[in-house]
Amino acid sequence: MATTLLPEVMRGDPETEVTHDVLCLRTGIVNLFLWGPPGAGDREWVLVDAGLYGSAERILRAAEERFGPGARPAAIILTHGHFDHVGALPALADLWDAPIYAHPLEVPYLTGRSAYPPPDPTVGGGAMARLSPLYPRGPYDFTGWLDVLPADGSVPGMPGWRWIHTPGHTPGHVALFREADRLLIAGDAFVTTKQESLWAVLEQRPEIHGPPAYYTIDWDAARRSVELLALLEPAIAATGHGPPLRGEAMTAGLRLLARDFEMLAVPDDGRYVRAPAITDETGVVSVPPAVHDNLPLLLALGGALALGAVVGGIALRSREPGPRIRIDERDLERYPEGDGGVLEYDVRSDRLVEYDLHGGAHVEYDGEEEGGYDDDEVEVEYVVEGYDELRY
Repeated sequence: MATTLLPEVMRGDPETEVTHDVLCLRTGIVNLFLWGPPGAGDREWVLVDAGLYGSAERILRAAEERFGPGARPAAIILTHGHFDHVGALPALADLWDAPIYAHPLEVPYLTGRSAYPPPDPTVGGGAMARLSPLYPRGPYDFTGWLDVLPADGSVPGMPGWRWIHTPGHTPGHVALFREADRLLIAGDAFVTTKQESLWAVLEQRPEIHGPPAYYTIDWDAARRSVELLALLEPAIAATGHGPPLRGEAMTAGLRLLARDFEMLAVPDDGRYVRAPAITDETGVVSVPPAVHDNLPLLLALGGALALGAVVGGIALRSREPGPRIRIDERDLERYPEGDGGVLEYDVRSDRLVEYDLHGGAHVEYDGEEEGGYDDDEVEVEYVVEGYDELRY
């Protein structure tokens, strides 16, 4: 749930000038940041996070336009190591030969020692959450470039900034804060759009939310992290997802999120709501069992109904095969199944409405127990009215 306050919103374009020396670059579903004044030159700027796989060319182009041809960063700082924050690192680290810094508790996931805990697709609602088992979770290996952030809280290459340990979303998650103008680069400790919803992500609708629920592995730690960041009373919040926000309403909204975190951010139930993942300096030690998930059963039942219809000689209208998500209206996602049926999912009420064999049998689902996907091999195509097709 979001706070109800509407803060002042920056432009939210793919490139947004947050301050004179901080550029927010949006690559698909995620933001990254370039710190340094325009024209800074070689080794005089810093990259914060590295976006999705395939975004290296865009990052290089933005860096050269801002800092000059061939300008390499002094350092790359990671708020954390999830796939959408390190995607371009293999190409960029090799090209730039720049040191990468992360918190010590994030190191095992960035040196090939441990994958992140599995996501929980049953929390948060929306297509982004439902599809989270398809997202890569490592381990990644940046040995040779990776170093740990200084213990004194300073940020390499960024004078006047300090890093703050903000675990919960990941064990070694950090935020960056500059006291001079109270600018906070929050990573995913909290975000400014409903990241679980595909529509909200595409629309970049500004709202203050807790961390993306499907990847948050320790809700008590996440609450303490938001409380810590709220105490800073930032004037500007630039997060890993959603547009940068500024102003008194944003600051008040963050205080509200910290005060009512249990109600506004924590799901009613879920894998890591019941118990956190246990991690240490070597990576994942243990994870709680997955919660019961009705959606695969409903998909299987729908397939059986479709097969029975074919065997019985019922002529079903032909549909394009393969797993697809179609958003024909603002609030509706349809999941065609095989040659016949369709699952309808109401985005805003978080309800799986029905399985419909084109006027035949259907299965009602009350939405109380949320579902997910277990098939790592499926290719999903988003078809969103008013947008180009996106493949993941």
